Amino acid sequence: MSFQSEEDLSCPICHDIFRDLIFLSCSHSFCKMCLKDCWAQKLEQQCPVCKRISEQSDPPCNLVLKNHAEAYLQESDQSASVESEVLCCLHHKKLKLFCLDHQEPACVICRDSRAHVDHRFKPIDEAVQDHKKALQKSLEPLQDKLKVLQKVQENFDITQQRIKFQDQHIEKQIKEQFKKFHQFLHEEEKVRLTALKKEEQEKSQKIKEKTAALSREMPSLLQTIGAAEEVLRAEDVSFLQNYSATLKSVQQYSSTDDPPLVSEALIDMAKHLGNLTYNIWNKMKGVVFYAPGTPNAGHPERSVSEDLTSERHQPPDKPERYPIFLSTGIPTKGCGGLQ
Repeated sequence: MSFQSEEDLSCPICHDIFRDLIFLSCSHSFCKMCLKDCWAQKLEQQCPVCKRISEQSDPPCNLVLKNHAEAYLQESDQSASVESEVLCCLHHKKLKLFCLDHQEPACVICRDSRAHVDHRFKPIDEAVQDHKKALQKSLEPLQDKLKVLQKVQENFDITQQRIKFQDQHIEKQIKEQFKKFHQFLHEEEKVRLTALKKEEQEKSQKIKEKTAALSREMPSLLQTIGAAEEVLRAEDVSFLQNYSATLKSVQQYSSTDDPPLVSEALIDMAKHLGNLTYNIWNKMKGVVFYAPGTPNAGHPERSVSEDLTSERHQPPDKPERYPIFLSTGIPTKGCGGLQ
């Protein structure tokens, strides 16, 4: 019996090469499990191909067809194994040498060819060891760079947390200061909080941009390192074939500068909290009027309207309370006034 194609050795049910092959009285063959599953879904034991009823509860094995199927599978496995071996594209021989001048694998016929006259060769295993050492050495700066980038990332995270902490702390300080004043300070409070929020957002945005840039660079760096490590784990020939391109990619990253650590990115606390009370008071001098009789009253005969928008002249009820003032309204020495 001769089988011309894979189809001749395939089960009509699963369409794969026969496994544990059996055949019915109608001469059709199937995988034992395929037929069993097929019959389990039907009331009668019909042939899945010709629909004839089978009286066989335990169909026999087709030894001839089984042997052909097993031989075919074994031959396919051997072919796949041979195809997986990398051979010289010119002479179809196994690549056992490495040309140091061309930096490429070669077979024994290549060594004696014109293309490699006076060239230096090494056995594949020695060349692999040498080049792996070189690639590993070139990879070290990238691994160090990754550590630096990770530290920078940690610095960004810590700085971001400190900015948030400063924002909360300064907001609390500002609110506590503004509680000492009345409604007419509300707008000033809003202005200062807005300025703080703006600076926090601007500086947080800068950190986010730097973090985003770092996040874009790190995956690429990790990919380069991963690719290089994968090449290091590759078979000898495959490693040597990818060595030059991998080394070039590694060296390109080694030559780039590391991002600087963040040092001046924090919120300017002095800008928001320095002399806060004095600055607010100084800013309010143009709109604040002092009521008569207060320690800082401008003059005992002057008073302010209830809405604090105008000033009027009013003689004091008890002039003796203000002995320090003369007609000029200037305090005199020795009368409890300014010294």
